[in-house]
Amino acid sequence: MDLTKTAESPAPDDTYRPSEHELERQRFRRSRRRRHTWISAVCTVVALVALGAAAVASPGWERVDSLFLDGAELRAAFPELLRGFWLNIQMFLVAEVLILVLGLLIALVRVTRAPGLQPLRLAATVYVDVFRGVPTLLLVFLVGFGLPALQLQGTPSEPWVLGVIALVLSYAAYVAEVFRAGLNSVHPAQRNAARALGLNERQTLRHVVLPQAVRNVVPPLLNDFIALQKDTALVAVLGPLEALRAAQIKADYDFNYTPYLGAALLFIAVTIPLTRFADRLQRRAAQRTWAETGR
Repeated sequence: MDLTKTAESPAPDDTYRPSEHELERQRFRRSRRRRHTWISAVCTVVALVALGAAAVASPGWERVDSLFLDGAELRAAFPELLRGFWLNIQMFLVAEVLILVLGLLIALVRVTRAPGLQPLRLAATVYVDVFRGVPTLLLVFLVGFGLPALQLQGTPSEPWVLGVIALVLSYAAYVAEVFRAGLNSVHPAQRNAARALGLNERQTLRHVVLPQAVRNVVPPLLNDFIALQKDTALVAVLGPLEALRAAQIKADYDFNYTPYLGAALLFIAVTIPLTRFADRLQRRAAQRTWAETGR
C-alpha cells in the first residue's frame, strides 16, 4: 500500500450539492411565488380602483369630498390635533404601566392555592367579572363623574387622570386573565423540577414560571395595548383636549369633519406598526413552539 499517495490524496468533498431535480423544484417554487405575488398585487390594485371609482361615482361624493377630505382644513387643524394626540400617548403610557402591574398582581392572586388567601382570590374573581362586564365608555363616565361627586379628600380633579383610572380599571381585568392563562400554560413539570433543585415556591414563581408565562403572553398583551391606545379617545367625553376632543372642537367651529379624519390617521400611524409587530411576535412564538414540540 502506497502510504505517500494515500496521505497526499485529497479528502472527499462532503459539500452538499442539490440534484438537477431539486434545482428544478426550487426554480418552480420561485416562479410560483413571483406569479402569486403579481396576481395578488394586480387583484389588490383592481379592487382599490373599483372601490374608488364607485365612491367617486356615488351621488353624494361631492358633499363627502368637501366635508371629510378638505386638505386645507386638515392642514389648519393638524397642529392642534398633534398636540392633542400627544396627550393620548401620555395617557396610554401611564395606563400601560399601571395595567401591567395591577393585572399581574390579580393574576398571581387568582392562581395561588394558599388557603389563607381565599378572600383575596374571591375579590380578584369578582373584580375581573365586574370590570370585564362593564363597557369601557360607561366606566369612563362612572369614574369621571362619579368619583369627584364623592368629594373625598385627595380625589384627583384632572379629567385625563380620571380617564386613566377608568382605563386601568377596565383593561387590568382583561390583562389579568391573559397573565393567568400564561401562568397556567407552564407545565407542572417545570414547577416540580424547580422544587427538586431546591427552589422554594417564591423562587420557583420568580425564576421559572413567571419568565415562561410572560414570554407566552407577549403577543396577546400587545393586542390588548393596541386596543388601549385607541380607547384613550374615550376620555374625550370628560373634556381633556386630546386628539378626538380637538377634532370635535375644530369640526364644530368650521362645520367640517375633516379633522376627524386627521385624528383617525394619527391613531392609525401608531396602531398599524404595533399590529404588525404583534403579528411578527405571534409568528415567532408559533415557530418556536413548532421547533420545541415538532407540531
